[in-house]
Amino acid sequence: MRNVLLPVGAIGVALLLFGLIVSFSGVSPVEVWVLLFKGAFGDWYSWQNTLQRAAPLMLTALCVAIPARAGLTVIGGEGALVLGGLACAALAHAVPLPPSLFGTVAICMAGAVAGGLWVALAGWLRQYRGINETISSLLLAYVAIGLFKHLVEGPLRDPASLNKPSTPALDEGLLISTIAGSDVHWGLVIGVVVCLVAGLWLRLTPSGFAVRVVGGNPRAAQLVGLPATRLVVLACALGGAAAGLAGAIEVAAVHTSANAALIAGYGYAGILVSFMARHHPVAVIPVAILFGGFGAAGSLLQRRLGLPDASVLLLQGIAFVLILASEALRDTDWKAGFARLARLQPVEPVPQGEKS
Repeated sequence: MRNVLLPVGAIGVALLLFGLIVSFSGVSPVEVWVLLFKGAFGDWYSWQNTLQRAAPLMLTALCVAIPARAGLTVIGGEGALVLGGLACAALAHAVPLPPSLFGTVAICMAGAVAGGLWVALAGWLRQYRGINETISSLLLAYVAIGLFKHLVEGPLRDPASLNKPSTPALDEGLLISTIAGSDVHWGLVIGVVVCLVAGLWLRLTPSGFAVRVVGGNPRAAQLVGLPATRLVVLACALGGAAAGLAGAIEVAAVHTSANAALIAGYGYAGILVSFMARHHPVAVIPVAILFGGFGAAGSLLQRRLGLPDASVLLLQGIAFVLILASEALRDTDWKAGFARLARLQPVEPVPQGEKS
């Protein structure tokens, strides 16, 4: 119950605070809440927009969730995502791939490998050099974005891209198509499958159990002879591979080339999704859909109420702070607290006539 009620309560309070803040702009909070729901889940068009945004969020959230099960706080998913997209476009440009499912799988695997190696570097720095993984993964994300911009605007730039530098467009046969009868691409299905596989791996396999032991009690892991260093680097590599795969899917399904539009903040939003899901890969799926809906509703708030499209980022930031704050309440003994409050209440005086 606590795993469900605390994050849900944090989201509810975040919505209340968001409504209070936008009310200073002369906008009705109730109207904002209604439009948030309509923009995210109001009709089939809104659902499609929501699910398109949820697909990369599922994979970038795994970049936080899998290392977190090994006891690490990795927040460099944005860097892995952009490098994954870049590797996808670069491979298609450098190697003549067949315009078939094999070619599509190859460019997606290239993205996963690039992202996995990049985030594994943060795990390696943690284990072999004692560098905090939170700081190193964040700084590596900025390095990755700088490297991405340099290559897209320089050596890998398509001469035909004038005002919007990008790599050459992928061959149409390499693109990821949409699910029949909708605008939602197959990347959503890939994201759901990867989340389920990650959850089953952590729960049912010896290596997944070993990762959870290392994250839960490193001392016990050492005593039983588990290779903690290799498991930590493995967890980082798998998380980075998920984020890199998200970047490759965004290129192959949405943008058709690597360009600045790929730097959309999905890696940072995945941090919030993972924390709200308590770093459980399966729980990431519904949470990613929820926050994908918040992102989809931003344009509706702008059209109807004149609020900035980025106002939903304020909502996400408030939610992130409250979700982290709610963790302090997880071990609270509510019954004992209410009992102490009851003892502090003043005793009502007994009327004179009722005294014996």
